[in-house]
Amino acid sequence: MMDQNQIEINLSSDVFLSSDKTLNSLLKDILGKVKKYGENHIENINKLIQIGLALSIEKDINALLEKIVDEARSLTNADAGTLYICDETRKNLDFTILQNDTMGTRIGGKGDTELTLPKVPLFINDKPNYSNVSSYVALTGKTVNIPDVYTTEKFDFTGPREYDQTTGYRSKSMLVHPLINHENDVIGVLQLLNAQDPDTGDIIPFVKEFNLLVGALASQAAVALNNAQLVKNMRELLYSFIEIIAKAIDEKSPYTGGHIKLVVQLSMMIAEEINASDKGPFKDISFNEDQIEELRLAAWMHDVGKITTPEYVVDKSTKLETVFDRIHLIELRFQLIEQLIINKYDNQINTARFKQRPESEIKALIQSRDKKIKDIQDTFSFIQKCSQTGEYMSDEKIERIKSIGQQTYTLNGRLSNYLTEDEIHNLCIRRGTLTDEERKIIENHSIMTFKMLEPLPFPRHLLNVPLYASGHHERVDGKGYPYGVDTPDLAIQARIMAIADIFEALTARDRPYRGPMKLSQAIDILNSMKDNGHIDPDIFELFMSSGIYLKYAHEVLSPDQIDM
Repeated sequence: MMDQNQIEINLSSDVFLSSDKTLNSLLKDILGKVKKYGENHIENINKLIQIGLALSIEKDINALLEKIVDEARSLTNADAGTLYICDETRKNLDFTILQNDTMGTRIGGKGDTELTLPKVPLFINDKPNYSNVSSYVALTGKTVNIPDVYTTEKFDFTGPREYDQTTGYRSKSMLVHPLINHENDVIGVLQLLNAQDPDTGDIIPFVKEFNLLVGALASQAAVALNNAQLVKNMRELLYSFIEIIAKAIDEKSPYTGGHIKLVVQLSMMIAEEINASDKGPFKDISFNEDQIEELRLAAWMHDVGKITTPEYVVDKSTKLETVFDRIHLIELRFQLIEQLIINKYDNQINTARFKQRPESEIKALIQSRDKKIKDIQDTFSFIQKCSQTGEYMSDEKIERIKSIGQQTYTLNGRLSNYLTEDEIHNLCIRRGTLTDEERKIIENHSIMTFKMLEPLPFPRHLLNVPLYASGHHERVDGKGYPYGVDTPDLAIQARIMAIADIFEALTARDRPYRGPMKLSQAIDILNSMKDNGHIDPDIFELFMSSGIYLKYAHEVLSPDQIDM
């Protein structure tokens, strides 16, 4: 059988003796073969161009690897193909794709079936492994074309022969080509098996022309694969860096460890449920891969602005806490006041006894002393109770704190108030532990998140990360921060993160200002926030109806929190 690149013209003397009709027929036949040969070349060139375009736009590495083998087999009419990729140690070849039409085998790539075949070592006992054809090609960078693997003694084909015995397959012709990147490193090996005659289907050797064609395809594949790996490595580097930053933010406080990671988890659960929804308000909403990545990255970065937030504000577990809990300072002050009272009355009692005053007068002084001491102790207990986070401050309590603060004591001739202005200000916080000023410091982290992320050169599909990340404290009624935008202008990604952030914070087991909250209580609070225009009602309903809250609870919360 004549190869495509082989045109044999035998013009013997018989040709010249033949009739014009015979000569014309022969010339026509020759021209037809030349035309077919040229058309085949043009077709192959066009195929390579199309393959190059297809490989260059493929983003998914698994799909790219599968496409490399598909296109190589199509180009050479090969029945089977295998793709090996050098592992990170550059000491082994990993089986990545295995295809065999006759055996109906497609393993690796986008499929669910993963290859579990052993690696091909490039070195055995620190010596180059030239016995396997794939490792030989990887080590030398040379192309190997074998007409029949059963008749060659250059390589060890024990594996293919055992495969043939097990399956009944017959491995024969083989073309093995290296994938070489721009740094002239072999990054993989493409192995094609059993070229087929397009007319008869018979197994034939790979013609030499295919060496060049597969070489051109392998070069394109190496570039595409290298680019895809670089993109993958850059993405992994980016996410590793982001996760380190997120961990550092969480570790600033011993009470918020893992918060960011859990907000990412919840955000992804909600987004996936929206994608799965085929009815209701989300039936026409679907996040593509880029949008999912954008949301994931925004969730990872949503608290990056807390780098600028003082730890004592983030961790403020009582109303008087700063870098330390000032209740202890007040306690010492009241102990001093108590001692000053004791000293004052003891002096009076001793003087009365020295002057032999009536016992009733001395007893009255003792009672007055003890009463003042008890009043001081009761006053401190009241202050201590007011400092706790769970204590709601009514108008009556606030007035009492202010009245206490106005009382004075004298030490070394210096007149001082029972409480400082700042202590009064903190103790009069009606609910929670933060003053208005401290709350603004906390809220400022959203603005700082945007300011820190906005200058970064995000790729086009991630341009909204700063906006989404900084918007997780917005409210659907427009009363949130930092921008105060309402539902029409508030991105759904920010609304998703708002619910994820609140639910994680409510159910967290390690907050310094309260104990672990029951699941039912957290849901009641979310429901109230929905009714008050704080969170998106549609996302909340999806959150509940899909069972996300319960799935998350069983994965993350302690059993005693789950009461639903």
